[in-house]
Amino acid sequence: MIGRLSGLVAEVGEEDALIDVGGVGYVVRGGARTLGHLPAIGEAVVIHVETQWTEQAGMTLYGFLGRDERRAFLALKTIQGVGPKAALAVLDVLPPAELAGAVARGDQAAVSRANGVGPKLALRIVTELKDKPITDGPVAAFHAAALRGAEPAKPSVTGEAVAALMHLGVAEPAARRVVEQAALRLGDEAEAPALIKAALQELGR
Repeated sequence: MIGRLSGLVAEVGEEDALIDVGGVGYVVRGGARTLGHLPAIGEAVVIHVETQWTEQAGMTLYGFLGRDERRAFLALKTIQGVGPKAALAVLDVLPPAELAGAVARGDQAAVSRANGVGPKLALRIVTELKDKPITDGPVAAFHAAALRGAEPAKPSVTGEAVAALMHLGVAEPAARRVVEQAALRLGDEAEAPALIKAALQELGR
């Protein structure tokens, strides 16, 4: 089973990317958000991989830029009616931290924004994920606290940045996109003001 690939980005398509590892090209399927955040062609990348096998398709590699995304993908796939395509669609609109928040709030509407996920499936997702760890680290702690009825954690830095851009009149999808791009550029330690400034710069490109 392949769990991680470290190589060069050779090609990027609408649904997958070709990663060159020592001269061998691996086709890795991914969500639009993951594929959109890959480095430029020819640059190095580390992809976290979930390997799946079916008799019809053989081996398929699903790629993620972080271990938390891979874990959230696996949690989503345990739910009846959620296949790989639907799981990737959910992660396109709700990164793991935001998915955990939506589940804790029972926010069916947020999940149903995913392409191909109707209200009934969205309700099943927010209901059944309450019993499953979505990701590691601080997000998992937030998720567990919410389930216990504890005081919710403060909004994430990226959440604050998205909200600030929306107050400035930026549509939510565009705000999330540029904030995610800015966060990748600045790193995990970035504070909200710096992230907002960088996101505005992304908007101006």
